Amino acid sequence: MIKLNEKGHSLIEWRKKLIAGQASSREICQFYLNQIQKKNNQLNIYLVTNRQILKEAARADQIINHDKKAFKKQPLLGLPLAVKDNFCTTNLPTTAASFILENYQPPYQSTATQRLTNAGAIILGKTNMDAWAHGSSTETSDFGPTKNPHHLEYAPGGSSGGSTAAVAADLAPAAIGSETAGSIRQPAAWCGVIGLKPTYGRISRWGVIAMASSLDCPGPITKTVADAALLYNCLAGPDYHDATTIQNQPQKLPSKKTIPNRPLIIGLPKEYFNQSQQDVNQKVIAVANQLKKLGHKIKEISLLDPTLSIAVYTILQRAEVSSNLARYDGIRFGRDRSHFGLEALRRIMLGTFVLSAGYFDQYYLKAQKARTKIVKDFQKVFTNIDLILSPTSLTAALKLGAWNDNVMFGETQDVLVEPSALAGLPAINLPCGFNKQKLPIGLQIIGPQQQEKKIIELAYQIETLTDEKN
Repeated sequence: MIKLNEKGHSLIEWRKKLIAGQASSREICQFYLNQIQKKNNQLNIYLVTNRQILKEAARADQIINHDKKAFKKQPLLGLPLAVKDNFCTTNLPTTAASFILENYQPPYQSTATQRLTNAGAIILGKTNMDAWAHGSSTETSDFGPTKNPHHLEYAPGGSSGGSTAAVAADLAPAAIGSETAGSIRQPAAWCGVIGLKPTYGRISRWGVIAMASSLDCPGPITKTVADAALLYNCLAGPDYHDATTIQNQPQKLPSKKTIPNRPLIIGLPKEYFNQSQQDVNQKVIAVANQLKKLGHKIKEISLLDPTLSIAVYTILQRAEVSSNLARYDGIRFGRDRSHFGLEALRRIMLGTFVLSAGYFDQYYLKAQKARTKIVKDFQKVFTNIDLILSPTSLTAALKLGAWNDNVMFGETQDVLVEPSALAGLPAINLPCGFNKQKLPIGLQIIGPQQQEKKIIELAYQIETLTDEKN
């Protein structure tokens, strides 16, 4: 039985309780429903919850009671998850946090959510986000901002702020989000949780409401590295619905703490540390020094100035936004364009401009060439090192409203994650301490394409170091 004062656990911890008969799926789901009822009005994390969840949990309990080995076929059996509200779900509305899709009920399921339910997971509900994923604070949501569980006057980051806040506030043991240029890693840093952004194309984006199609990446948000590996293994793989998915089968990530089979050469990009605040740098450098004591080689490296990625990302993302949002004309989906929020209108206008006749070569084509230079810059660096370690965000969480007077808030806040997103690289955020205001600070590990396993192995080591320190 779950105790009344029990705190939320990781997915793997809950699964152990299910196997041992110390909890049922119905009890676990009811625990989170109670948590949501207590906290959601204050935090504004869930836009909708699953009314059928207890029935689904009861069915899972029947399977578990009949066969404890069922977890070998369904590793997430009976475990509840939160889902960012840009993943299409047939049993729950999907709004992308926009009034245009306020009552939209998708006729099909996204590949990501389908794979999770195939693995036995139960969807708790859909979480808040920046409308259409346009933002880095979850304040552009048409349904109001989400608040950071660590301090209610601060933003959780975005655009997957609802999902990261759900995990941080114990309103879900884990969640999935999507990242275009930091939308998993940056809010994970601000909320103090794990956020894994896979190689572009490793997890299908079919059924995810598109923002920038050449950048969008679904990924897991969890309490532990092991949970991130577990969800990744359930999500990753080719999908015939999505031609951009990588066609080779992904390498399975270790679900238990493992260490790299040799000392790694870890690069610290000086240009990234030059951008971020001193208190953030100190926490990341402290972890780097600990890794050095473990035998890894820490090496200062040089990458292209990350601020260059702001212009590249802004042009390419706006162009793809203007194309993707063109379908929301009130004929096929929801309401007409008069219901677009200010941020969506800004992005549509700029994107239409850079794609227009006479300006395409001057802006869009030039940005694509600059993107190629960023890709090659990473490739060159990775010939001499294994992984990159840096701050995830320039700062810890900022106060609600910080974005109001800065139309480029998202791009400037995501400056340390945009280059790797443009290059399609895998990366993970890990919490590495707190600042003086008791707000979480995050670091990121960036690796070459399709090297999620190497990233996870180092993440396990860092997780152990930070756990021991705390």
